Amino acid sequence: MALPQAKIPTILCGPMVRRADPLSICLQFVITKPLELSASIEGLQIDLEQTTIRLGERLYLAFLSLSSSGKGFPTDQELRYKVAIDGNAYQNEALFYGDSFSLIVPKVLSNVLHGSCRNPHHPSKDSLVAADNFLQQRHQAYEQRPSLLLMSGDQVYADDVAGPMLVAIKQLISLLGIYSEQPLALPLPEALKPQLYARDKYLPVEPWQSRSKFSLGYWTRKDEPHFSSVKAGNHLISFEEFVAFYVLNFSSAAWRQVNPFEFDIEQLSKSHALQFEAETRALEDFISTLPRVERLMANVSTLMMFDDHDVTDDWNLTPKWEQNIANSLESKRIVNNGLISYWLFQGLGNDALKETGSLMTDFKGALVDDVWQFSKFDKAINRFGQWHYCLDTYPKVVVLDTRTHRWRSEQDFNEPSGLMDWESLMELQEVLINHDSVLLVSPAPVFGVKAIETIQAIFNTCGEPLAVDVENWMAHEGAAKKLIDIFKREDTPKETIILSGDVHYSFCFSVQARFGRHHNRIWQLTASGIKNEFPKGLLNILEKLDTWLFATWSPFNLFTKRWQLAVSKHRSDYGKGRYLVSDSAISLIELEEGKLKSYSLLHGTGEVSNFDLN
Repeated sequence: MALPQAKIPTILCGPMVRRADPLSICLQFVITKPLELSASIEGLQIDLEQTTIRLGERLYLAFLSLSSSGKGFPTDQELRYKVAIDGNAYQNEALFYGDSFSLIVPKVLSNVLHGSCRNPHHPSKDSLVAADNFLQQRHQAYEQRPSLLLMSGDQVYADDVAGPMLVAIKQLISLLGIYSEQPLALPLPEALKPQLYARDKYLPVEPWQSRSKFSLGYWTRKDEPHFSSVKAGNHLISFEEFVAFYVLNFSSAAWRQVNPFEFDIEQLSKSHALQFEAETRALEDFISTLPRVERLMANVSTLMMFDDHDVTDDWNLTPKWEQNIANSLESKRIVNNGLISYWLFQGLGNDALKETGSLMTDFKGALVDDVWQFSKFDKAINRFGQWHYCLDTYPKVVVLDTRTHRWRSEQDFNEPSGLMDWESLMELQEVLINHDSVLLVSPAPVFGVKAIETIQAIFNTCGEPLAVDVENWMAHEGAAKKLIDIFKREDTPKETIILSGDVHYSFCFSVQARFGRHHNRIWQLTASGIKNEFPKGLLNILEKLDTWLFATWSPFNLFTKRWQLAVSKHRSDYGKGRYLVSDSAISLIELEEGKLKSYSLLHGTGEVSNFDLN
């Protein structure tokens, strides 16, 4: 049973340190009633501005913007800060490493944490706990502690939701009175129990007659689901579900208000009952470590970028996928719900409401008589083009939006789109030139595993790009060529460090141009997932296949789009010297004078592995 409303805690989540730069620091909170939030930093005079967004009768999202009254915040040193609620000190020792909150405003980067793909009900360990352990060990030596946590996609899985999570979502919506939107015209059963693991049967589909005759689905007369995730049985649908889902992904206090594990599973099928029990065990472990994750995010600047699962699997993968969604009011509403919830819980904090805050007035105007009516706001958020952002550090941090500015194929709507269109790539080129070193965050690896990309290309040729997520930079001729041309320019950085995720395994590649006078080096550092893993046996086979087919001497290299670049694979000390590592982990990037010094994985199990950079 849910707790009585009188016992609901005032703060469900926070403080979470979001963007921290010399001019401003942004703190994020989830609260259950209107509060006057304030903060102070030891030894500094600061100005405060609070922004509060009402999401339910007892649910508010709040941002506290701190700005320095002097010459800006000191950088690369520990800043101890305090939080007050309605004038009273907020002393939550569980979120302290010492005797107070602390953070670092990054300027010259030396230690950076990076990861992606955090699925609460995956049976692996949440490696953010390993990051918390690491920060706990180093918090007294600020010059050794990470100053930045970058999360490059799939912070939530809206298309892959556990049964107990969906039960908890429904309970939290009721408890907090989260405002609902106008009901969608979907034939969903009213009760939750018949929906569990069966929502995919009620989601819109494209009739097989509309599919390409070059696809297998046309000849087998198989309708094409608009939502292509193979795990869409509990796909999030309504806006209030997305909101509750975000709260449960980051708040241990929210879980103490609900009781989903006592759900009666007798009416479920045997297989679904077993699945519910397995997900319960995984979620109980996830919940037990959430306070450690909250502590980490209360003491290190945390920046994020979406990938597909933050909204839905295969989001904008092909023009045909986009067309199917656009032609269905219900599908378009679900996708927009995912994007709006990302804006609220991830996007606003990335730039401290600077560009993203321009949407605030239209969003608040969408709440009419405590019901969301998003028809006007949908247009505003779909026109918004500033999801990408930078940090003026050394090396400069450049975070790419590879989802909403895609290079669509005009010849074949079933072809995968380029991850960025020409205009976005030209803008990226302008950002990269005349910098000595850049940290480039691309949710999908720029330089991936050739054997896996070859398999994806085969599926794409067979008209099934959605079956294997053909989402790599080299899948689109124009985007691949333009990106490689950018890297070959003589005025682009001598050291480009690309941080990527998405693929559920980790690796370290280095890349250099075979021709030209630009003696630059590109590092492809992929860390995935934070709480997710690629099937280990299959990855072992793919690693051997890649080694055999694409060795340095192999003529197959000449048929790849990046043949002008020499790619070296760096082995780790994980296992027996694997260069592809499938194990829940978050990465630690150590830098010295803007150059990569070391690349390590902090595993969810507590193990630490390192890649040989030589």
